[in-house]
Amino acid sequence: MDAKHVVVAVTGASGGLYALRLLRSLLMNGHCVSLVLSKFGTLVLQEEVALPDGATFLDRLAVLYGEEVRHGRLDEYKMGDLTAPIASGSVRTDGMVVIPCSMKTLSAIAHGASTSLIERAADVTLKEARPLILVPRETPLNRIHLKNMLTVAKAGAHIVPAMPAFYQKPRTFDDLADFIAGRVLSLLGMEQRLYPPWKTP
Repeated sequence: MDAKHVVVAVTGASGGLYALRLLRSLLMNGHCVSLVLSKFGTLVLQEEVALPDGATFLDRLAVLYGEEVRHGRLDEYKMGDLTAPIASGSVRTDGMVVIPCSMKTLSAIAHGASTSLIERAADVTLKEARPLILVPRETPLNRIHLKNMLTVAKAGAHIVPAMPAFYQKPRTFDDLADFIAGRVLSLLGMEQRLYPPWKTP
């Protein structure tokens, strides 16, 4: 399998485990990830998962999931760094995932705002006609949320709500998060083995 370059953004919505399981799969399979964590994405992730200490985010993932995550490459970028490579359409990527995607970030992307690296990278992904996958984790949804989702979907983004299935008989939170991570991988054109396909009973 050829290595791909995927931008992964983590915002302040609940559900950071979805991002961690996606990162685990991408890195274990040797892909390159450009990671951007928002301020509140970092806070919520730490609150929900209690990440172990480490000099880099990759080090922390290695403690959590094992050294196999070092098969891939992880580059970290600051939210305010609009000079980062992923802020330019001239830098080739194979897609971007915002996981979890807060309603604030969804709104900014829907309206073409580029005040942060996450917003700019998403805008670039859309204008370059690359896969943009948003994983909202909010409930209930109001009309503004739904309108923004429709707007970005019409612009070419994929909306993958954090709604895991249960036919695969999940036993752990990781199993639930892996279902969403697997759906994301499929939309990126990657093979996934995180959950089994549906079979007629």
